[in-house]
This record gives sequence, structure tokens and C-alpha cells, in this order.
Amino acid sequence: MKRALRFLRNIFLVVLAVGLCAAGAVAFQGYKLYTSALEEMPLYKRVEQVRQQPDFTSLESLPVTYKDAVVAAEDHRFYSHGGIDLLAIGRAVWNDLCSLSFVEGGSTITQQLAKNMLFTQEKDLCRKAAEVFAAWDLESHYSKDEILELYVNSIYFGSGCYSVGAASQTYFEKDPAQMDANECTLLAGIPNAPSVYDLSVNPELAAQRQRQVVSSMLEHEFLTQEEAEELLAS
Repeated sequence: MKRALRFLRNIFLVVLAVGLCAAGAVAFQGYKLYTSALEEMPLYKRVEQVRQQPDFTSLESLPVTYKDAVVAAEDHRFYSHGGIDLLAIGRAVWNDLCSLSFVEGGSTITQQLAKNMLFTQEKDLCRKAAEVFAAWDLESHYSKDEILELYVNSIYFGSGCYSVGAASQTYFEKDPAQMDANECTLLAGIPNAPSVYDLSVNPELAAQRQRQVVSSMLEHEFLTQEEAEELLAS
């Protein structure tokens, strides 16, 4: 019995050591990828590129419903984490292991912003590690509101729109500040899968996604039950 327990303990220690070495290698490669991206262009210059876009929209100009919808749908702990969400990452890793594929990323809004500004969209462990270093950098130099502002001005909304301003004009023919609650929740859902939820191509699927967004807003107390029902009935 003792021999069997000793054997299992040794197996566990070997697996743990291999896992730690693999994680260390991924982290090292991720850091190299991150520093290489900064050598091409520093982070502050990438931020300025986003802010200098002609259709850049300040966070203050956006309806509260839109901002709440984005946070609820994409990263409901956005204002409480430090750039990465360990709970979301743990859930994503479990789901990915169960499916033996990248079905869930667990990325925060900060990580998604880092990916959009510095990296490719390729799903790769080293690139995910690089996102973490970039997210910590963003969180140490910019406020949460600044990060959210940069995020909604750099994500893809389908139909060739890479900012909330362009998307609002394309889909609703109005400035973002003029969006009503229905339009806000529709728009907040599109970046999850722009080719699927593009309002110009798949309005029915976009409406399904909108219901998911409203459900998230209700779950995380951005809306009351009455407000959610009224919004979906409009």
C-alpha cells in the first residue's frame, strides 16, 4: 500500500513539474511576443492611434445603457479585476479541456483591447500569455474608463465598422449618443461574433444575441426585471 501511494505521489510530482515547466515556457514566449510588439510601436502610441480616429467617441458621449450592456455581456467584473479575471480563465480552461479545443477564451475587456491593439486574432497559448502582460501594462497606465473607451473604439462590429461611432452611423444612421436602449443592447452584442450578428446580414440572430445581452444585464443587476421586459418588448 505504501509503495502504491509513493508511486502515485511520484507520478503527481512529475506531472506537476512538467506542467510548471510548460507554463513557464508559454509565459516566457508570451513575454517575448509582448516586448516584440512594443518594440514595433510603444503602447502609448497605439493608444493615440485609436484616439485620433475621426469617428472616435468619448465615453461620456455614450449612453449609460450601452456602457452597462458592454460590461455585462463581455466582462461583468471589469471594474473589480486587475486586467485578468482568474475565475473566467479557470472556467474557460475547464471548458476548453472538456472540448479539447479553444471554445472559450476567458478574456477580459482589457485583454481584448490588448489583442486588438498589439496582436493578431490567432488563438494561441503564447499569444494569450502576451495578452496578460499587455493587460497588466494597460491597467497600470490607464483608468478603467479609459480602457473601456479605447475598447469600444477599436472592436469590430461587422459591416466594415471598427468603432462604436462607425457602427452606430452604419446601422442606425445616428451618433452613438442618440442611441435608444434597444439600439444600445443590439450593438453591444455584435462584437461577440461580428460575422454572425451583423445587423445588415442576420438581424434575427442579432436579436437573439440582444436577448442574451439583456439577460446578462438582468443577472448582474444592471437592469430590473421590469426594465428588461420593457426593453425586449420595444
